[in-house]
Parts: sequence; C-alpha cells; structure tokens
Amino acid sequence: MTHEPLDRITEAVHTPGAALDGYFSITVEGDAFGLPVTQVQTIFRIGSVTRAPGGPRDIVGLVNLRGKIVTAVSLRRRLGLTPEPGGPGALAIGVEHRGEAFALLVDEVGDVLTLTVENAIAPPPHIGKRRAKFAAGYHRIGGRILPLLNIDAVFDFSEDR
Repeated sequence: MTHEPLDRITEAVHTPGAALDGYFSITVEGDAFGLPVTQVQTIFRIGSVTRAPGGPRDIVGLVNLRGKIVTAVSLRRRLGLTPEPGGPGALAIGVEHRGEAFALLVDEVGDVLTLTVENAIAPPPHIGKRRAKFAAGYHRIGGRILPLLNIDAVFDFSEDR
C-alpha cells in the first residue's frame, strides 16, 4: 500500500451521498485508518507509563488520563507493525470500550472524515488475515483505500492469552 498524506485523503472525502458517522483519520507507520468519532473521548500525549508485566505484548502499560488509570494499547503492535517505544510524549486516543478505558497509541491524528455509502467497497482480496480482522469495512477515497478500524477486534485480547 502506498502512503498518501492525510490532507490528500481529506480533500477527496467531500462526496455527495448518504453520509455515515464521522471518522477520525489516524495513521500508524504511514498507513491511514478511520476511527469512529463516537468512540473517541479525548486525544492526548502520554505523561508516564507504568509497565504491566505478564500482559499481551500489545499492551504498553498503564497511564494516567485525568486521574483515571487506563490501559495503553499500541495500534502498531496490534497490527503487527514495527513497535514504537510508547513512552512519555506518545500520542494517544482515549477510547472507552465495553466499560473499560483505553489509551490507543497512534502516530498521527488527522481530520474528521464524513464517509458515504457510495464510497464503501468489499474487502480487498490481498489483505492478510491478521490485518483484515482489525477492519470493520473499507472505503475508496481519492483513489486510495481507507480501512475503518474494528474497535471490538482492536481491544479483544482473548487470542493473546
């Protein structure tokens, strides 16, 4: 997959048609993804990380988010990409999922995209199984394919135990 700056993707999203919920454009290791706006509580920089030994490797540790201790999860690691250090200063998105608070570590957060039903496409056949389980759908935007994150899969660590 070639990499295209988020601003080029954002320009192509203003397509008329039935609008879906908004999606933040996020990137990890140069790949763009859509994250449902309804899942995002806040975007912040991590102060310090307390390591949590014995957990899945995708869990970076525990962080303080406005006085609440939350689990920091690396999206890079979940996708099988080169891990980031995940320490102080890392960019995170506060997400609540099934009653538990998480900090999802990403490289970049872009604009809110309004997608349309007309842009939705079938899953591309070349996507590997590990990567495909993290996609709730795909949209063609400006000649590119934008996978929409499957939040249930991102925070499901049952296979990692």
